[in-house]
Amino acid sequence: MIKKQIAILGSTGSIGTQALQVIEEHPDKYEAYILTANNRVEELIAQARKFMPEAVVIANESKYPRLKEALADLPIKVYAGEEALCQIVAEKPVDMVLTAMVGYAGLKPTINAIRARKTIALANKETLVVAGELINDLARMNRTSILPVDSEHSAVFQCLAGENGNAIEKVILTASGGPFRTFTHEQLKTVTKEQALHHPNWEMGAKITIDSASMMNKGFEVIEAKWLFGVRPDQIEVVVHPQSVIHSMVQFEDGAVKAQLGMPDMRLPIQYAFSYPDRLHASFPRLDFTKCTELTFEQPDTTRFRNLALAYEALHRSGNMPCIVNAANEVCVAAFLHDRISFLGMSDVIEKTMERVSFISKPTYEDYVATDAEARRVAESVING
Repeated sequence: MIKKQIAILGSTGSIGTQALQVIEEHPDKYEAYILTANNRVEELIAQARKFMPEAVVIANESKYPRLKEALADLPIKVYAGEEALCQIVAEKPVDMVLTAMVGYAGLKPTINAIRARKTIALANKETLVVAGELINDLARMNRTSILPVDSEHSAVFQCLAGENGNAIEKVILTASGGPFRTFTHEQLKTVTKEQALHHPNWEMGAKITIDSASMMNKGFEVIEAKWLFGVRPDQIEVVVHPQSVIHSMVQFEDGAVKAQLGMPDMRLPIQYAFSYPDRLHASFPRLDFTKCTELTFEQPDTTRFRNLALAYEALHRSGNMPCIVNAANEVCVAAFLHDRISFLGMSDVIEKTMERVSFISKPTYEDYVATDAEARRVAESVING
């Protein structure tokens, strides 16, 4: 049996390390062909020595000498820089590219992988948030598949299996509500980064954990859902489900609702993307209904968590507006993690950036690049006052 050759963009992050666990569990089916990291050179060295990929890439070029020296005794190709990252995904043996990089940086390599007709396992939300229409057009043109890895979108994807031609009435994305679900507006004013980095249900990287706490993560998932499943904004509903057992649902035109349930473990959606349309045995924890006796649901509060409302607004306005929101949010999260802005202040900066950056209704790739740069400048200037 020929093993599926997988390129992991962002192999040292939360999704990347769990993807390697899936590969380790099925060594007869998958091989890590390319591993990449942004800064974590020591982790990348350890992964390379363990999984023996064909090539590794470190985006931060200053880390290249250390990587090259550490792997000099092995037949592994070593590259550095953003351009190498974009080129490596087009390597002929690569069957699938798992885009697990964080943020806007994942857009260009994903575009290159689609142009090279690689199957995309998409864990980088920002790719579809920033340039959903462009990505969908490219995927159609190059006849390549985009398989969702996010737990919510994977859940919707699984609910739609076997439903070809059956009209979707509504996609229902579940949200844990994060660590501040029960906080009042007054309490949210004094939230610290230490509090925000402590998620009750999921183990994730710093950026996505902060996005989850502010509900921007859910806003991005709403935008992603439009492009992944071809639904209108008014067909996408968010419901708070604190237990994180139901990962998302689909309501069909006859009123039937299908839900996908499971433990909050990202290895399951990663493995499903790798093995689709097949399901493989896995050693992951099982849902125990003797312990899981209560599933509750609430409406999200967009007054306390304005980021969700801002994401819906960006989706309705369309064009380059989601790109503006994404860039402003990345700047805000970095500022919050460096104690330069308050938790609630992030929404204020994003809203002001949306008002001030040039709106383009039909953006090209070059427009997205310019918009991203402009939005970052504007957001920084708002933070700096």
